[in-house]
Amino acid sequence: MTSSSTHMPEPSPIRACTISRDVQNFDLLIEDMETALGENWGDLGFSEALAFFNQPEAKALEFVAIAIDESDEDDLVMLGEIIGLANAKGIKVILIAEDVSPAALHQLLRKGADEFVPYPLPEGELEAAIDRLKRIAERPAAAVAGRHAPGLEAPADGVLLAVQGLAGGTGATTLAVNLAWELATVDKKDPPRVCILDFGLQNGTVATYLDLPRRETVFEMWSDTEAVDDDVFRQALTQFEEKLSVLTAPPDILPLDMLTPDDVQRILDQARRRFDYVVVDMPSTLVQWTETVLTNAQVYFTTLELDMRSAQNAIRLKRALRAEELPIERLRFCLNRAPKFTDLQGKSRVKRLCESLEISIEVLLPDGGRPVTQAGDHGQPLALSAGKNPLRKEIAKLAGSLHQLSKREAEAA
Repeated sequence: MTSSSTHMPEPSPIRACTISRDVQNFDLLIEDMETALGENWGDLGFSEALAFFNQPEAKALEFVAIAIDESDEDDLVMLGEIIGLANAKGIKVILIAEDVSPAALHQLLRKGADEFVPYPLPEGELEAAIDRLKRIAERPAAAVAGRHAPGLEAPADGVLLAVQGLAGGTGATTLAVNLAWELATVDKKDPPRVCILDFGLQNGTVATYLDLPRRETVFEMWSDTEAVDDDVFRQALTQFEEKLSVLTAPPDILPLDMLTPDDVQRILDQARRRFDYVVVDMPSTLVQWTETVLTNAQVYFTTLELDMRSAQNAIRLKRALRAEELPIERLRFCLNRAPKFTDLQGKSRVKRLCESLEISIEVLLPDGGRPVTQAGDHGQPLALSAGKNPLRKEIAKLAGSLHQLSKREAEAA
């Protein structure tokens, strides 16, 4: 004789999965998954994940956490397939990496990973990443309309590029402004939607470099970011040549700690929902919300020069990021006023700088001379005032490579 009391309860649905070569190598991840999800998660190997995504049970997954270390860099193609298949099934991807090279990490992020968390996991960071994924999923459908919809509608996964100088005069704002303009004009037939955000509340000069007014609505927006909606954000933006949207610095000097990480996150979310590329001109000072921009950015450009102040500040920046366990691999060092191709002595100094700082300088920005200063004084990008300037050509080349990479990834997805 049987009774209803003898029926075993149905197991709780699996809400998430870890995907790794061996999850036991990531014991902190196991603890954080149990804290966030209890027993409602599972574990898969790389090959198992590809098969599992085609099973009906995969539809219940909210996200997967792909955990990798340097030994997994030989399997980037398979990892890219896993991320692509997860995206196709509507499953969010959190990438957790330990000692992975910046190139490999960048490739996987461009494949479509939604969040990145370094390993060992910072306290509470996995739960914070899960919360961010939930906020994205809860956005109304209108906020994630296609890039060619009317008004400011654009994709929800706009590429975020941040620029910060390691010292004054290293060309950070020049790079940010001209990179934003080159991206906005990179494709004449199908121009991407681009905006530049000036987060320099005290000394931000994007408005000066583009000859735009500083509007009081910007201060009002920052004063109450919880109330920011489509209309408020649109009103805070200024248009340059009807091709580039600009959030200038406020009219008055404000303390940098006026903004909280939540304030900055809300504005970044607003911008990335509406634009294909979002360029952020950062203050040279590290503040509480620098981490917010760094963890959201696909690439974080850092400008420096061949001098002692830049070298010392680079060391201090690396030390600070490592102390806080922040994703230092997202930094891309850009050498301003780089030596010419024929300057062998200068090139030798660059090599010694990289070796002493243990960094890789990936962008060499040539000295553009007086036309760069004149372009800033006249409020124009270099493309409009000195199109043949060597600095302009290099920034245009950088914008073109970024756009081509973005297009290839979009087509592959």
